[in-house]
Formats: sequence, structure tokens, C-alpha cells
Amino acid sequence: MLCCIAPFPGFESPLVSKYACLIRHAQNDRTTLEMRMKIYWFKAQAPRRVLALAKHLGVDAEFIEVDMMAGGLRAPDYAELNPNMKAPTLVDGDRVLWESSAIMAYLCTKKESDMWPAHSPTDQVEVVRWLSWNDCHWAPAVAPFYFEYIVKGTFGIGPPDLELLKSSVANLIKYAKVLDGHLSGRHYVACDRLTVADFQLASMATDWRESDMPLKEFPHIVRWLDGLLRIPAWSDPWPQSSPCFPGAQNALTIS
Repeated sequence: MLCCIAPFPGFESPLVSKYACLIRHAQNDRTTLEMRMKIYWFKAQAPRRVLALAKHLGVDAEFIEVDMMAGGLRAPDYAELNPNMKAPTLVDGDRVLWESSAIMAYLCTKKESDMWPAHSPTDQVEVVRWLSWNDCHWAPAVAPFYFEYIVKGTFGIGPPDLELLKSSVANLIKYAKVLDGHLSGRHYVACDRLTVADFQLASMATDWRESDMPLKEFPHIVRWLDGLLRIPAWSDPWPQSSPCFPGAQNALTIS
């Protein structure tokens, strides 16, 4: 224990001043670390769009990978944050958010980005239309291909079920025609600019070649997807080294 006594009232020695300053900085650093936004993720399509957006906007956050194969999504501490036991999950102070669309809107609002048009009700309606279309139609159409090739390959859970995919082609083509027609003459899905709708719709379809999705006959979709891959944060959204939950927390900051 260091004990410093000032020689007379009102006097502070340089040594005392130095240690007081160091203590204040340590306390401030600890408070900042505790208050820093946290985003929990694992390598899949929904976390991809949140991580890409965070990187694109320069969000200062701690990115914590959930070890899904070790049961991290079911860990009591994580399930308390996200009772769906899925990812991504955002923690920002007292606010806890799950569902990638909500997280993306929140990040855009914090960073004052019009990728979520917080100040334009008309543009909001347009973005919400495509978010809804994705969740109800496009995502279910591309998901079988993404799961059979990307998810199974990532987590080593067996070869693609090609018979299942044969029965999924018609539904994908049905909605690919809708999206391809909409993208004719457009570079982005909504509002004539990059929005969270682009990241939402592209999160599984971006791997269309690796997933053997029958999209070659839809040139506007291919052009749009290839254009998004020229955005650095979209083409490489994943943190380079990763904290792990549960287990040792080796925090990574991307800003």
C-alpha cells in the first residue's frame, strides 16, 4: 500500500499528482469499457448484415463471437439477453436488442446514417416494404440453398441435400423474377441509394455462386450483388480475431 502525506495543507507532491492522475485514467478506461456497445455474433447471414453495417458506419463496439457449437446460444447468461437463443444481439448500456433489422435501424440512428431513413416517413415505408418482402418471400426462397451449402459447410454438418434443393428451385425463381424486375434500371433495392434493405436482401444471396442458386438468368440481381461486394465492409464483414462466448472473453474493437 502506497501512503503519501502532503508536507502541509494545500500542497500536493508531483508523485501524489502522478498516481492520482493514473488512477483517474484507469477508472475512466474501465467505465468506458463497461459502457461500450457489445454485439454478439456468429458466422451466419443475420449477424453478417449487422457486422457489415457496423463496419461500414464505423461503429465503436466490442464484437463477441458466440460459440454456437459449444452451446453458447443456450448459455444462461446469453439466453437472458436473447430469449430466442439466436444471434445477433446488441447491448448498449441498458438497451438490449435482438433481430437484425431492429439492430441495423438502431445503429443507423446512432450514427445519423440515412441507410435507415429515420427522418423520412416516405422512405421508411419503402425500406420496410422490402424488409417485409425479404422476411416473407425472398429469405425463405434462398434459405434452403444457403443452408445446404454455406451453413453445413461452415459447421461441418454434412453434405448438401441435392434432392431437397431440386424442390426449392421453383420458389426461388418465382421471387427472383420479382426482384430482378424491380432492379432493372436500379443500383439499389430502395430509395435510389444504399440502405439496410440491400444488406437484408443480400445476406444469403451474396453466396449464390457457392450455394448453386439458379440466379444466372437474372442479370439485374447478379449486377446488384456484385456491386455490393465492392463495398469493403460488405465483402469482408467478419472480425479478424474473435472473442468467444461462453469461455474466455478476448475483446475485439472495430471502429
